[in-house]
Amino acid sequence: MSDYSVSLLTRMLEIYSPSGKEEEISNFLAKEMEDIGFRVRKDKIGNVIGEIGQGKPVILLCGHMDTVEGYIPVRVENSKLYGRGAVDAKAPLAAMIVAASTFLKEDFPGKILVVGVVDEEGSGRGIKHFIKEGIQPDYAIFGEPSGIGKIVFGYKGILNIKITCETPSGHSAAPWLFDNAIEKAMEIWRQIQKLHLREEKLKSRFYSTTSCLTKINGGNASSMIPSKCDIYVQLRIPPQFTPEQVFNGVKRKIKRYKATNPKVSVKTKMEGVANGFEADRRSVLVRALAWAIRKTTLNYASFSRKTGTGDMNVLGNALKIPVVTYGPGDSRLDHTPNEHIDLKEYLVSIKVYRKAIMKLPELLKNRRTRMLETN
Repeated sequence: MSDYSVSLLTRMLEIYSPSGKEEEISNFLAKEMEDIGFRVRKDKIGNVIGEIGQGKPVILLCGHMDTVEGYIPVRVENSKLYGRGAVDAKAPLAAMIVAASTFLKEDFPGKILVVGVVDEEGSGRGIKHFIKEGIQPDYAIFGEPSGIGKIVFGYKGILNIKITCETPSGHSAAPWLFDNAIEKAMEIWRQIQKLHLREEKLKSRFYSTTSCLTKINGGNASSMIPSKCDIYVQLRIPPQFTPEQVFNGVKRKIKRYKATNPKVSVKTKMEGVANGFEADRRSVLVRALAWAIRKTTLNYASFSRKTGTGDMNVLGNALKIPVVTYGPGDSRLDHTPNEHIDLKEYLVSIKVYRKAIMKLPELLKNRRTRMLETN
């Protein structure tokens, strides 16, 4: 099984699949899973859905097939497998496929869905379409790099905004006579950097708002003072706030700025949002996964909240079911030119996924028995 597991992941990494270009890996995984024995279909946007078993509970194992841009030659060095997506997040998806496949010849008391979605690194089109189709799992594990001993139960939300500053133009030989749109945009950016809402916990990176300037467009390298500048700002939002609440805070900052800079035209546009999400650490799903980690690694599971944003946010907020994120890999390698997965960790994660899937129906059965005895 370990030879096949490494072969599957290697072949997945050899298919370059940045967001928007997932068709090849989507076709590959659909055929691979069908050959193994899954019931497989592809939806109209390219998500791959493999099924095992019937009935309840329905356990969703969801990973994403897309990566960020930037090809990395696939190679093995010192038991580490290099390649774009090795950590984020083809290793977790491959581990889910292998773990689920071990139940093909067993009488599993429920249904396992293994789903590879598109566009996680983009706008989340894949997971949104999956939810729109009306498939209703009872429990969900998302495959992202947490490390084999850690369970992620919270992600921050996200708010992307575009701010356009316009000023009257003039000659660059007399900059004291005119406002510079680029400089004014930077003044606004510094105001946004200071934005915090009253209920934030400023000492916590998870429960406070952070902001990042991601792109600037302005000027034309001529002898004219820049009259227009677009800046793009990304804010990461704790789950106690909605993106709309934070956006209103941004607009208040800009309104105060315009009051003291009446010659500057400022337009603000909200370009993409996702609500934060924090799962219940006491859920039966978390207990099953924590038990699996303990039995496999001989160490107790640890728990974390991430300052990033993932597909777990979308499904967790939409379906209100127990959900967590777990997978092999060091998330500090996400999106880097040195992205790689420790093969030992990858193989251990397969055992963890399998044990968690096995344990969940048992815990549910025990819970029902206790409820009947209580009644």
